[in-house]
Amino acid sequence: MTSSPPALPIPTRTVVLGSTSRYRRELLSRLHLPFEVAAPEVDETPQTGESPRDLALRLALAKAHAVAARHPEAVVIGSDQVADLSGQPLGKPGTHERAVQQLRKMRGQTVVFQTALAVVCLATGFEQLDLAAVRVQFRKLSDEEIEHYLQLEKPYDCAGSAKSEGLGIALLDAIDNDDPTALVGLPLIRTARLLRAAGVKLL
Repeated sequence: MTSSPPALPIPTRTVVLGSTSRYRRELLSRLHLPFEVAAPEVDETPQTGESPRDLALRLALAKAHAVAARHPEAVVIGSDQVADLSGQPLGKPGTHERAVQQLRKMRGQTVVFQTALAVVCLATGFEQLDLAAVRVQFRKLSDEEIEHYLQLEKPYDCAGSAKSEGLGIALLDAIDNDDPTALVGLPLIRTARLLRAAGVKLL
């Protein structure tokens, strides 16, 4: 007689990812956790004098609260990533021209990708923030390498124009971080930790 595999745990509350990013959706699915997705619809304009770190933290929390307002019983995940080049925030380029400008600025430089995470549940009053700072050393890229990379990858929806999970890894000399998925957009070690703290069973 063969025994049945153990049933997967059911979270005590619905989990909602406050993001339309396909990268974050794919990452969260690795936890084998049922979740919903909702657009946060938050203004991401930096405030005057705001550091990249503070911008990422503020937007992650704002996204979580924007979605939690519509799903007050759920555990909501908000996240944001800002590339930090010597205190200058670099967001998603959006266009080829802006991506070229970003990569030219970053070549030969160390860039810190500030990936902020917020988990909120209005029903229980739970709210926690965390931040994964990933130090990335860019190679001294030629204009030809930058153009070739952008034509192949088209990373216009990625902060700092570099998709490390794809060909963007060839732009880099080194990555220094303690949460391997943080650079892609959602630090899963920290996400799992905050979800457990919010009462969501993962294992």
